[in-house]
Amino acid sequence: MATTLKNLSDTDIQPIPDATGLKFGILVAEWNPEVTLSMAKAAKETLLTHGVSERDILFKYVPGSYELSLGAQYMAEYTDVDAVICLGCVIQGETRHFDFVCKAVTDGTNEVSLKYNIPIGFGVLTTENQQQALDRAGGKHGNKGVEAAGAAIKMVVLKHELNKENE
Repeated sequence: MATTLKNLSDTDIQPIPDATGLKFGILVAEWNPEVTLSMAKAAKETLLTHGVSERDILFKYVPGSYELSLGAQYMAEYTDVDAVICLGCVIQGETRHFDFVCKAVTDGTNEVSLKYNIPIGFGVLTTENQQQALDRAGGKHGNKGVEAAGAAIKMVVLKHELNKENE
């Protein structure tokens, strides 16, 4: 969670584990590209830093944050990725459109994760203005792409650990 007290690029209690041999899909919303492309670059760098090979990263683009849910479902159904990282940015405007898009993408990506038993790194910024988004896409609050990729790695590793313990 982004606050003024936390940098999104800092690791949590446990460091990000090794992800060698894992495959990740990165879905990037085309809307607000100065924000989403910065998050995508950071997510990719995070995966590479933690052992994921370039060939095991599948990049795809969707028109906007609303389409991330269906894009994640397509990746879950039609690829062999271990997790999907969804990156988008919704900035508050003058209408309630913001509320509907934010709820739809949050609920939709969660539903895909549970339905397909696949971790989804949720990197969707929901900000009041452009500056807040930039501050969280490589600015003074770090980069949400790092956080989303780290969360995806941690969840895949957890899934594999629990699966092995249950064999």
